[in-house]
Amino acid sequence: MSEGIITIKKGREKPIRNQHPWIFSGAIFRTENAVDGELVTVVDHQNNFLARGYWNSKSQIQVRILTWEDEPITDEWWENKFEQAIKLRSIIRIYSEPNQEQVACRIINAENDFLPGLIIDQYADWYVLQALTLYIDKYKQKLAEIFADVIGADQVYERSDVDVRHREGLQESTGLLIGDDVPEVIEIIESDTVYNVDIRNGHKTGFYLDQRENRDELARLVAFYVDTANDDVDQIQLLNLFSYTGGFGISAHNIGTPVHTVNVDASYEALELAEANYNLNDFSSDDEQTAAFIQADCFDYLHHCVDEGKLFDIVILDPPKFAHNKRQIDRASRGYKDLNLNAFKIIREGGYLMTFSCSGAISRDLFQKIVFGALADSGRQAQIIQHLSAGDDHPIALTFPEGEYLKGLLLRVF
Repeated sequence: MSEGIITIKKGREKPIRNQHPWIFSGAIFRTENAVDGELVTVVDHQNNFLARGYWNSKSQIQVRILTWEDEPITDEWWENKFEQAIKLRSIIRIYSEPNQEQVACRIINAENDFLPGLIIDQYADWYVLQALTLYIDKYKQKLAEIFADVIGADQVYERSDVDVRHREGLQESTGLLIGDDVPEVIEIIESDTVYNVDIRNGHKTGFYLDQRENRDELARLVAFYVDTANDDVDQIQLLNLFSYTGGFGISAHNIGTPVHTVNVDASYEALELAEANYNLNDFSSDDEQTAAFIQADCFDYLHHCVDEGKLFDIVILDPPKFAHNKRQIDRASRGYKDLNLNAFKIIREGGYLMTFSCSGAISRDLFQKIVFGALADSGRQAQIIQHLSAGDDHPIALTFPEGEYLKGLLLRVF
């Protein structure tokens, strides 16, 4: 099948020449022989080559660019791209994880690894693939096999059960691509902490891999807090909202300081796995002095804490994505403000708030303004101690600022 041709309107070539990977319908002048889910060549109004990518007329983003070089997209091309991404992660893992056989890491980060629509995460000897676009979905089996040959994988599981596929005209899809039956849980090790991960049913691909460095930062913060607290601290009180399987709470216990964590999540199944993870790390989930696990709506629980006058030394806010597109920004902003406003009200003097947004439509600047508005309404004061982002296995292409979906603030509150 010959590739279709996409001609760009005069004066609309600059983002493409600057290597932004998306082309929207408004920039397109003409299409010739373009087939949904297949490769296309992108040219300017004078028929000069600009890029090569894949086409979907049903998507708002009609072309996603794979290369700005006039080169064929072959199996060898994919092998080279996979090797490039794996090399980066190999450097990360060599220096950060002694337990290589149980490592967890993002290997392919879609547009940020110049492979739009494709995510691959590693959990020990299992790899989890997400196909987010029509082209990737059509060729996912072949891509999984090429990737497996490059990295030496025997087991690849698909978790393409995400809302973004609907915008591509796709239904959700899960199941084995390569290998035998997937186990109920997979044991991984991160910073000497053990976690059980459910890659079949868990959020995202099973675990919040992007919060790796921020979990480590929380462990350091807990130790620091003991040294800088105004009063003697017998036990740090930590509130972990949207706790999922307990990652932040467990990391806070790792430095040996007495911590009591209240883990709150709407999912009973997630809290069950969180309790199991506490037990895996010898932090007994049955010990009321160590942790509590509360199934509740986190907005409601925060309001309850304010009404009851509960106070915490550290509060973690890691909510799910509130804004999936620009039309949802206003509603999402109200949600983030409500959470942060009430969090400020329940933090002890000199305590800390670690707050996040994983909505790509909410910029870092806007998120900081939302948190500032919440602070102003709370009557408190706060200092930014650190700007937080995803870990280094989630690189961001410099030409693709939209790739910075996770942003956070570590604040000291007075």
